[in-house]
Amino acid sequence: MWPFGTVRAAHEPYMLELFPLKTVLFPGGRLPLKVFEQRYIEMTKDSLANHRPFGVSLIIRGDEVAATRGKAPEIATVGTLARITDWDMPELGILHLATHGEGRFQVRSHSVQPSGRVVGEVTPIPVEPSKPLADEYAPLAKLLELIATRVGPQNFPTERDYDDASWVGYRLAEVLPLPLSIKQSMLEINDSDVRLQVLRKFLLQQGLL
Repeated sequence: MWPFGTVRAAHEPYMLELFPLKTVLFPGGRLPLKVFEQRYIEMTKDSLANHRPFGVSLIIRGDEVAATRGKAPEIATVGTLARITDWDMPELGILHLATHGEGRFQVRSHSVQPSGRVVGEVTPIPVEPSKPLADEYAPLAKLLELIATRVGPQNFPTERDYDDASWVGYRLAEVLPLPLSIKQSMLEINDSDVRLQVLRKFLLQQGLL
């Protein structure tokens, strides 16, 4: 087990502050957050001061963060690192964050600290190998481009790669109206082609392709 800030090997377990939420963050995605609980404001301050990401994990059972003090919520075992890219405090005690999804991690165990902050022992998941988008999935990339135009640049990642299978799959999984359990399964898949196959099947069923 590695404490915060300790130099470690690339795939060794380490301690990570977790932000349990009823949402799924994907690598390369954007996630705006409104932080008002003191424990998570403190987590945000530490993250900014130490230039360190925190982990976003989907709540499987239980309420949002306000109801979890003293008891660890039930969370998904795979989450995503969130790096703060911008922040604002429009009123005292409320932080607005812009975050960017980085690598995925596996949660080995987690607990609530006396401060109320959730900490997990996690292991990094290797980055999914980059793979060109196969011709059969070109309609998915075209649909994604249309969605990106409609939602506007402020709600879509600046860096775009419609020729990359992982990028297209992650972006579709986050913007499509899928149940959170399905979004989580899309995050946990380690093969971009399998992810695209599932998404294409859903889109065909919905008459969107």
